[in-house]
Amino acid sequence: MFALCLYPKHYQDIKNFNYVPVGLGQNKFSDKWITDKSGENIANKNPYYGEYTFHYWLWKNMLDEITEEWIGFCGYRYFWQKNNVKLITPQKKDILLKIPDEWNNYEAIIPCVQSTNNIKFLKIIKNGGLTFLFNKETYFKKTQSRKFHFQVFHGKNDLDNAIDLLNVNEREEFRNYVNNETSFHKWNMFICKSKDIIKAYYKSLFPWLLECEKLFGFELKGYGKRRIYGFLAERYLSFWFTKNTNFKSWETFRYNLDLDKR
Repeated sequence: MFALCLYPKHYQDIKNFNYVPVGLGQNKFSDKWITDKSGENIANKNPYYGEYTFHYWLWKNMLDEITEEWIGFCGYRYFWQKNNVKLITPQKKDILLKIPDEWNNYEAIIPCVQSTNNIKFLKIIKNGGLTFLFNKETYFKKTQSRKFHFQVFHGKNDLDNAIDLLNVNEREEFRNYVNNETSFHKWNMFICKSKDIIKAYYKSLFPWLLECEKLFGFELKGYGKRRIYGFLAERYLSFWFTKNTNFKSWETFRYNLDLDKR
């Protein structure tokens, strides 16, 4: 399990889980960490790509060398639960430490879905602007699709424009996916039983994001805009894994490692 982290102080916390510490961002990490800055890399794009600068590095520099059957990813604030039961207040003891037997029947594990149809009216107007006053989705929550959720938080036409750049074999299928339903699999986390699945995902994702760079560039302001490549990847991950793998949804949760230091 690769645990992606922005702060060197969490090294021992991550090692205690028997996870692989991955350091991202501008902080200085010791050579105990894996980082995205050696070999073939796009580390300079980390403020825009988020965790995907490591995924790119892994694809180009390390993936072929991995022999483990299961390969997974989490963040220093986002973890997989050891049991697939929704918990009200999950704790450190609930973090996944070994592969459950029931996973053997699946190719991939992805997070449980997050609803997109519970956006408050004031949040819609604050994030999306007054033009959303004329959207029926603003007033009828049951119609707040994956696309509408993305529009509110990351730009009104950006998702459609990005989909226009996707491989023609997937373009309309992905468009239909975001236009329908009211949930997606959150947080850019996944676990795969085969690195061949991960390679196939990367080979499909990264050429698309590279095309999107020509559209959006890097003069991006505000969290919702600046990290647009990561947010596009999050929606695509949800689409790609549900389409291409025998998957199981699994509970994840937020946990602040700083709580262990109080």
